[in-house]
Amino acid sequence: MQINFQMPTRAVKHYAEWTGTEGLGELAAAAEAAGFAAVSTTDHPVPAESWLARGGHHSFDPFVGLAFMAASTRRTTLLTNLAIAGYRSPYVTAKAAASLDLLSGGRVVLGMGAGYVDSEFAALEADFAGRGARFDTAIANLRTAWSGEPFQPTGSTDSHVMLPRPAQAGGPPIWIGGNSKRARRRVAELADGWMPFEQGAASAAVTGTDVLSSVDELARGVTEIKAERRELGRDEQVEVCFAPYGVGTADALVSYLERHTPALRDAGVGWLTWQCASRSMADCLQELERLGPHLVTLR
Repeated sequence: MQINFQMPTRAVKHYAEWTGTEGLGELAAAAEAAGFAAVSTTDHPVPAESWLARGGHHSFDPFVGLAFMAASTRRTTLLTNLAIAGYRSPYVTAKAAASLDLLSGGRVVLGMGAGYVDSEFAALEADFAGRGARFDTAIANLRTAWSGEPFQPTGSTDSHVMLPRPAQAGGPPIWIGGNSKRARRRVAELADGWMPFEQGAASAAVTGTDVLSSVDELARGVTEIKAERRELGRDEQVEVCFAPYGVGTADALVSYLERHTPALRDAGVGWLTWQCASRSMADCLQELERLGPHLVTLR
């Protein structure tokens, strides 16, 4: 089991006060030293106040934030959790991901989602209704751009090429976020990993994706994805990064791991995401240090 450290979303709004004398690079370095296998950031360029009032949050630009974290680490995977496909051109996303992957020595995993905040799509003049179909097309466009070979984008009469290529052959792995049937289909047909998250009915009404409230439900989803991949002639092995609910402290995460790690492994889960609920970076650093000995046992 590998653990991903999610940059605390609560910290972004009051970043200077939350971090104190430290910074994002120091936080990433501490996570790496503690044994976290990945660091991640989310993607909300211009959230509406109405969504923020319902529990939404701010974020750094995911590629800028991860670039700072990359510069302070050497081994840790750099995960977008999640970059929203419809918020920007797939070629802009491809360039950002390829640049970060090359400059970090091939450490990027591109976690992507369809998005659900219609007001944010509107502010970005992006197509909310057609976001699913555009997402599927975007994945193909990413991989075409990452090839470094000439191609002709839709709507252009010219041949185009994007360099530099990513460090990873074929480009960074693409993991798909969301609990829905369509998200699982996208993993089966087009991607390399699945990033589901635990939530009940109240949260599902806000996020627009399915309820997922038990490891048994998670296991059924993984089984479904593997079966679909076999039918399509794809390798059934798929990375699964699960975000459990209510584990914001070191003690809560350790307790969750002690109770659920065997079942999670049986379900095919190789990654968990943990977001620290500490009110300051100093407290978060202490939590990271406390987790270090426990993370060693998971390797």
